[in-house]
Amino acid sequence: MNQEKKGKASALLPILVFLVIFLGSGFVTGDFYSMPAIVGFLIALFVAFLQDRHHNFNDKIHIIAKGVGDDNIITMCLIFLVAGGFSGAVTAAGGAESTVNLGLSILPSGVAVVGLFIIGCFISVSMGTSMGTIAALAPIAVEISKKTGYEMAVCIGAVVCGAMFGDNLSMISDTTIAAVKTQGCKMKDKFKENFFIVLPAAVITIVIFLVITRNGNFVMDEPLSYSIWKVLPYLVVLIGALIGFNVFLVLIAGIVLSLAVGVASGTIPLGDIFKVVASGADGKGGITGMYDITVISMVVACIVSLVREMGGIQFLLEFIKKRISGKKGGELGIAALALLVDMCTANNTVAIVMAGPIAKEISDEFDISPKRSASLLDMFTSVGQGLIPYGAQLLSAASLTGLTPYQIIPYCFYPILMAVSGLLFILFIKNRKAA
Repeated sequence: MNQEKKGKASALLPILVFLVIFLGSGFVTGDFYSMPAIVGFLIALFVAFLQDRHHNFNDKIHIIAKGVGDDNIITMCLIFLVAGGFSGAVTAAGGAESTVNLGLSILPSGVAVVGLFIIGCFISVSMGTSMGTIAALAPIAVEISKKTGYEMAVCIGAVVCGAMFGDNLSMISDTTIAAVKTQGCKMKDKFKENFFIVLPAAVITIVIFLVITRNGNFVMDEPLSYSIWKVLPYLVVLIGALIGFNVFLVLIAGIVLSLAVGVASGTIPLGDIFKVVASGADGKGGITGMYDITVISMVVACIVSLVREMGGIQFLLEFIKKRISGKKGGELGIAALALLVDMCTANNTVAIVMAGPIAKEISDEFDISPKRSASLLDMFTSVGQGLIPYGAQLLSAASLTGLTPYQIIPYCFYPILMAVSGLLFILFIKNRKAA
């Protein structure tokens, strides 16, 4: 059906309106989060309704209802909620703190900054959140900077690098969920494809941090307490997802195990087990912490449905097809699209949700495997998110350390190397067909 429609550039007006409102408010106020994304998307949806004059109101409702009711959108939203429940339960049980302390306790002295990166990788893969990783490790990075004499920017740069590693790869990261569901592939397949693309970037990042911090030393004044039992839920979820178990079952098992560990250790009162799943220990996480991205995903699906109906998606496909050829060109197109949208929205999950349908069309057109397109979407939105000074990750890292994002960016080696590695794989590593 899409191939028969004539592409229209004007059909992209709703998306342009969102970008103008979102970015404009950021430049005017100096705060790129002064405009809640959901408000901008609702305005864009209103514009789409006004712009489409070929359908009556009821027909438009039917069009957007079909878009929101897509299997991938519904599944993605449900996974968001269950992943939030796991995050709330495992954090309340003390899993995040124990994981951090375990990593620092086994660090050899003299490689503290490299250790921050490696621990950040493990925590972000386990927790599925770059923001949570930065919040957990930033205070430790400050302490290491004080004890070793390394620049604060180097230490927090290592944390941001580690956070973006897991934000891109974690089985329970909202970016991974969005990428997998919009492209229609299995999580384990996307992980394997993505992992081998970014592995060289991670290894080179370790080498760079080793070189620039080779003369330092770090020893903890006192031992850090941790419990292997509290780390176990993370391991169960990570291993279960890698093996290929159903993601819902894996996350539910992680929730149950986290609650059991929390109640047994006394960190979660028996009467609060449902509360921590719903809203986390601090009332800001858990399932409710995923409400925003869930609602945004639904509204974006509505916008994309109308934009597609008016010929906007077809226009983008025709525009890209005229400038690229073959699989390599298609992959470069997906990468550029992902990076551009993330730079405009300053939110890699939102960027994937927006770019996902277009990337899927491109991958189908150029016979790119779903796991490859999902990896490229996730990678290049993470590249942007790890480098833009107005992104939540760098703003959070800066606020927690008293630095500015511009002081941290020179040490964000991993996002830069991830982009380089991704481009090299596109240009020189043949795209394998989906199994």
